[in-house]
Amino acid sequence: MKKSTGIISLVLTVAVTAGLLALAAVGVGENKTGAAKNIPLGLDLAGGVSITYQAKGETPSAEEMNDTIYKLQKRVEGYSTEAQVYPQGDDRINIEIPGVTDANAILEELGKPGSLSFQDMSGNELLSGTDIKTAEAKAYKDNLNNTDYEVALTLTDEGAEKFAEATAANIGSRIAIVYDGETISAPTVQTAITNGNAAITNMESYESAEQLASTIRIGSLKVELEEIQSKVVGAQLGADAIRTSLLAGIIGFALVVIFMIIMYRLPGVAAGIALTSYVGITLGLLNAFEITLTLPGIAGIILGIGMAVDANVIIFARIREEIGAGKSVKGAIKTGFQKALSAILDGNITTLIAAIILSLKGSGSVKGFAHTLALSIVVSMFTALVITRLVMNAFYALGLQDAKLYGIQKERKTINFLSKKNICFVISAVLILGGLAVMGVNGSKGKGVLNYSLEFQGGTSITIPMNEALSIQEIDETVKPVVSEVIGSNEIQAQKVDGSNDVIVKTRALDLETREALCQELVEKFGVDENQIAIENIGAAISSEMRSDAITAVLLAALFMLLYIWFRFKDIRFATSAVAALLHDVLVVLAFYAVARLSVGSNFIACMLTIVGYSINATIVIFDRIRENLATAGRKADLQELVNRSITQTLSRSVNTSVTTFITVAVLYILGVASIREFALPLMVGIVCGAYSSVCITGALWYVMKIGRASCRERV
Repeated sequence: MKKSTGIISLVLTVAVTAGLLALAAVGVGENKTGAAKNIPLGLDLAGGVSITYQAKGETPSAEEMNDTIYKLQKRVEGYSTEAQVYPQGDDRINIEIPGVTDANAILEELGKPGSLSFQDMSGNELLSGTDIKTAEAKAYKDNLNNTDYEVALTLTDEGAEKFAEATAANIGSRIAIVYDGETISAPTVQTAITNGNAAITNMESYESAEQLASTIRIGSLKVELEEIQSKVVGAQLGADAIRTSLLAGIIGFALVVIFMIIMYRLPGVAAGIALTSYVGITLGLLNAFEITLTLPGIAGIILGIGMAVDANVIIFARIREEIGAGKSVKGAIKTGFQKALSAILDGNITTLIAAIILSLKGSGSVKGFAHTLALSIVVSMFTALVITRLVMNAFYALGLQDAKLYGIQKERKTINFLSKKNICFVISAVLILGGLAVMGVNGSKGKGVLNYSLEFQGGTSITIPMNEALSIQEIDETVKPVVSEVIGSNEIQAQKVDGSNDVIVKTRALDLETREALCQELVEKFGVDENQIAIENIGAAISSEMRSDAITAVLLAALFMLLYIWFRFKDIRFATSAVAALLHDVLVVLAFYAVARLSVGSNFIACMLTIVGYSINATIVIFDRIRENLATAGRKADLQELVNRSITQTLSRSVNTSVTTFITVAVLYILGVASIREFALPLMVGIVCGAYSSVCITGALWYVMKIGRASCRERV
């Protein structure tokens, strides 16, 4: 690169980065397009719309309610992956959709949950709405390349059988789709449909197709519902949570950049520019894709920052090694990027695979986490491999060519990590088994194996008609302490209702005596009308189906990660060791949750998923170095010495990446509100555990399995 080219490259990079940050700060035009403040926020950060439906007729069964809740959850995820659907009492369902303020618009788009049936021209019911699995609007090109629109239907197994009989008996006749007594469509049957897939064609527009599909979807619920209440609710955490999280992010980011500059000198400056670009690009894409940001989403971004830093650390360590081996700075930069590429790609692709699986198979907070994680991974790879390299080459072209500016890695004395493997295995076993024992003791005492939050086990909702409008901060300072003292628990969520003085408080399930005591205390402290206080039981926001989705998604993600690592490293022992270390980190953090009695809710899921991503990335880096050293040393290599040397060579990466990620989360913990601290604390434990397992466990596991197989062959 010529000096002039270097100047232009550096100026353009800095200018574009500054432009992205300016866009995020102030936006463009009257609507402030692109501004960070326009990023959709979840219920925990910004509030949204709350809608309550009641079942018509007899009280539905638990199975019917669960099925209806699950289908509604899938329906409202079109508005936001962070939308929540949960039962309220025995015959009510509550929907909370973050980031929106027009309840009437949502109700109109969502549709009125009513009865749906398919009837012949004589009015005989052929199948009901519950026989429909999905309904989706589609656009397609006909033979003349004209755009047509249709509604694609997928039926249940039972519905497919009914529909096959109905269409066979009504070829050339119409089948009416009747919703709440009104015919909304009457397509003509062209042929018998036996595969469980049908299409309603010749729709006027995509909008009309989507409206019909929406009505069919909402009419496929097992429970007939009617809307009884809708309101706009405020944030659960309040403005302070956003303000402190933003401040924590800025401080943490600044400390990370300073640390990188101190540790890596001029490359640290390049990393600072690249990381700043990462922030600007990520904020812009969050806006562009309208991704709802919640605490789990913040976790995905934090992991992305960690991986962006990690990629830079891997590159810089390689450059130092090459300079230490006698190469010129120019040659070291080129070779450093080349040798770091495989570790960066494998680590990021492995985590990206997990994010894609979680997005496809997960729901709720799992899907929201996956979206931000996938976005962060792609951006982090781009900034590390493109922007960092561009800036480094520009610095060199400008004449900054002294090796001292880049650092020289002297060959370290190999540390014998494997000599301590048995001690490390015992420590890990004690931590995991100790956590399982605590969980067993808690369960036997009736406390619950883990401290499940409202999202997992439901509880009680109290609507308090205050005499004046209160801010979230005032609610936190006045109302929540009173409730906490009466119920003997700090696990309380509070929201205000826009346009009224009502305050909604959600907490654990309360018995009748506690409810009466709480009502009396509220009357005495705040002078509210006792008759206007509404107390109802609410079900879990994270349903059994959502938990099943999450478990399935995580297991599939682990399977595909294992297969990818096996494919890339050509050795199943690398894959099994990586997954074992991943499981180790999850179990250790789970033990911490059990011992510390931290609340287990959606943030718990996000925390565990973050640890999975962090753990696998750290492991890949060490395995990449083992693979490289194996290729160089050949079959006659001393395997124990090789593993020890590989871990020693990557030790600075393991330590520095852990330190930078820990700094980011620690600042969030120090400055954050209570809910954010409860989220950040186990993340810090997970980061420390991930660093420990990558250095002390993964290589040792692979070595034990490698030696064990070799010993078996010798005995044979």
